[in-house]
Order: sequence, then C-alpha cells, then structure tokens
Amino acid sequence: MKLTKRILAAACSLTLAASMAACGSSSDSSSGSSSAAPAASLTDSQKEKIADLQSLLPDEKLENTTIKWMAHYDLNPKDGQVVDPGLQLFKDKYDGKIQYIQTTWDDRYTALAKAVMSNDSPDFFPADDMDAFPKGAIKAMFEPIDDYIDLDSELWTPSKSVCEAGYFNGGHYIAGIDARPQYVCIYNRSTVEDAGFDDPAELFAEDKWTWSVFTEMCEEFTNADEDKYALDGYWYGKALNDTSGKPLIGIENGKLVNNMADPAITKVQDMMYDLAKNNVVFPRCDNNWSTRGDGSTGEGLGSGLTLFIPVGTWAIEGTTESTKIFGDVEGGDVMFVPMPRIDDGDGKYYVSAGIHGFLLCKNAPNPKGWAAYMNCLQVSKQNASDIGDEQLKDEYKWTDEMIEMRHTVYDLAAENPVFDYQEGVTPELSTLMMTVNQATMVTGGGATSWSECVASNKTAVDYLLDECNSNISDVPTDK
Repeated sequence: MKLTKRILAAACSLTLAASMAACGSSSDSSSGSSSAAPAASLTDSQKEKIADLQSLLPDEKLENTTIKWMAHYDLNPKDGQVVDPGLQLFKDKYDGKIQYIQTTWDDRYTALAKAVMSNDSPDFFPADDMDAFPKGAIKAMFEPIDDYIDLDSELWTPSKSVCEAGYFNGGHYIAGIDARPQYVCIYNRSTVEDAGFDDPAELFAEDKWTWSVFTEMCEEFTNADEDKYALDGYWYGKALNDTSGKPLIGIENGKLVNNMADPAITKVQDMMYDLAKNNVVFPRCDNNWSTRGDGSTGEGLGSGLTLFIPVGTWAIEGTTESTKIFGDVEGGDVMFVPMPRIDDGDGKYYVSAGIHGFLLCKNAPNPKGWAAYMNCLQVSKQNASDIGDEQLKDEYKWTDEMIEMRHTVYDLAAENPVFDYQEGVTPELSTLMMTVNQATMVTGGGATSWSECVASNKTAVDYLLDECNSNISDVPTDK
C-alpha cells in the first residue's frame, strides 16, 4: 500500500493527553482556575528539545498570557499524566497559561451559550468531538479564525486541508491541528492465534485486510453457546459505514448534505446487514444495553470472548494497569489496525476521522494569546513527534509495532478521511441518526435492511438539513 510522506507523524505527541482527557471526563460543572502541574513526565532532554523550538515561533510579547479554555476536560496535565509538548512550549515561549473553565459533557453547550450571551466568553472550545461544528458557527457561538491564523503560512500549510474541513459560510472556523482517526480495530493477538486466524496487522501489511477476510473471521469466531462474539462496543456501526469513503452527513460547498442514498454507503450497509444476520455482535439488548468493550472496559478482549472492538486509540493510551483488561500491552498481546477496506473498491483504507483542533469562541477576550498557543501546537506537532513516541513507550509500555501502526492510521486519516457532521448540526438530527447508525446492525433481531432504513428516515433527515441550510448564507463554491 502506498502512503505519502508522514506529514502528520508528530500527531502522537499532541493528541495523546488531550484525547485521553476528552474521552474520560464527566465531572460536575464548576468554574476552574489556571493550574500549573509539574512537567514530571518530561525528561531533561525532552525539555531541552522543546526549549530549542522557541526560535521557530514569532517573537512577540503577549499583553495577556492567559487564555480561557471551556470544556469537560482540562488541558493542564494532572500529576502522573503525560505532558503535552505544545503546552510546555507555550509556557516556555510566552509564559502562557490556560485557565480551565470546567463544564460537564451534557451541559457544555449550555454553559458556552450563557457565557457568550453574558459577555464572559472563554477563548476556545474543543472541536475533537465533531459535535460543535457547524452548529456553533450557525448559532454565532464561534467566529472565523482567519484574522488570527494564516493558513497559507509555512507553519500552517501542513494542516490547511484539515482546516478546510471546518470551512463554512465564508470562513474557516476550526484551527485543525491534524486529522484524528476516530476508530481503529483493536484486537488481542492471543485470541486471534487461538482461533487459528492470520494476524490482522500482518494482513494489513500485505494489503489483504479486506471486508471478506474480516467477515469470515467474525462469523467463524462467534459462538453464542460459549458467550463469544466477534464485535463489541458502541461504535462498530459508524466505523464500518465509513469504510465506504462517504459520511452519512457531509458538507459540500458550505452546505450540509445527506449521503444516505449514496451507492457507496448502500453497498457497505448491505454488507453490514448480512454480517449482523449472523449474530456476530455482542447482544447488548440482553445485557441491560451494556457492553463488554466500550473503550473503558475491554474485558471481552482480555478474556478471549471478543475478537474486535472498534474504538479510538485513546482506549489503550493509559497505564498498563488501566489497559490490562485488553490484554498485556507490554508483552505485545494488544494490537490494532484500521477498519478493513472493501475488496472490490478503489483499494483505499478509509478512516472515520475527527478534526483534532480548536474553535475560537465569539468575542474571545484573548484571541492573540489563543493564536500563539495554536502556533505552539503546530510547531510541536511538526518537530516533537519523538517525544510522544517516547511517552507511549515509557509511560504506557507500547511496543514499537503499536507506535508504528499509530503513525500509519494517522497517515490514513490524513489521506483518506471521512468527516461526518451528524453530531454537529442539531440535537434532533443527532437523535435521529442514532436510529440510522444502528439500523442494519442493531442486536436482538431488530435489524432492518438499508433500503428500509432509507425509506423510513431519509425524508426526515433531509428536512432537518434543509432547515439548517436555510439559515446559512450563500458561500463560495471553490472550497
């Protein structure tokens, strides 16, 4: 398989701390304050390398060195967490500080709206969850970044294509650091070997990791009498759909589009329906709608009862104690690959992608300080990838093979991204898409064919998108 030069190999160092925090926090809402946890997990040589990167940044003195961050997780590391080199660079170069304004997952948009309306806006907000854009732009909760970040500059050129995914209504709204793979296919090598299967990582290296192989493995592994199911988790539906190369809800020429009837999606959804009919999915309907492998619990993998869990790499970016439910990471038992490619498709491995980046809040009090931090993240991404690799190896005991595969899936996310905006439009659309996403693979015998799903839901989805698009000004069609 041909891959272009790794322009995003440095993503590891930047995304590591943020992705773990983003997916693991749901604490009560309160107003946080700036914190300066010690950079305990950075070695002296790593600190020196980060200090040397200061020369790559503009020499400017910030009038205000504090930027306000509103989210359900803190960018400031706690004791024992790995330190983001970009944040360290922000502190070294500009004496920068991040004031954390804490929210909960459920209340974060309400809290942001209240802050904006009361003239007490934070400076920035996360884009990673793919549920803030474009609705936040439509509702004037965010503003374009173009006045503060030059996307045509040498520093930002490597990420310009990612930022273009946040182009809307005549402006760029997301300072995209890189395209982040939303899901990978995590597996336990001992389980695969015991089942007599070829290792998916080896199949992928030989460009043989295809839907037909994946399907055969799932069907042969599943044995309800032994409580063994091939797939588990909450995200296999989305992860498999995006192997089509098409998002269910996309943005084209600045407008939201419904791709449910696209032939590529129909083809994959039909395969998903055929797969589900063989009962390869852990029956959550019979288990209080819980899962053995939601990314925070991987018992199915560690005990040999589950074959694959499609989930983000964040699920195994933790201490060996927290990841042992997936297997022995240090011993090489835990591994992952991209989701499979279509056998008779165009030969590409398409990746469900998120935009790892940040949104500038409406009436942000310190946009220049925010832009300085964004520049630090870019410099770090492009020049400090080895620090992230070292942290994965030293702190989380990842093997070299895991690190190499992580780089590869980030490359694929940059080359063949599938950006889906279904969570970023309205709550009504998000609720409706929950039904659509699981239609062909819902457990308990309730699955429907894709044609039935389209017939039942497409009109309603179109209506919600049309309603949203009617509030969008005409925009240039050259983006």
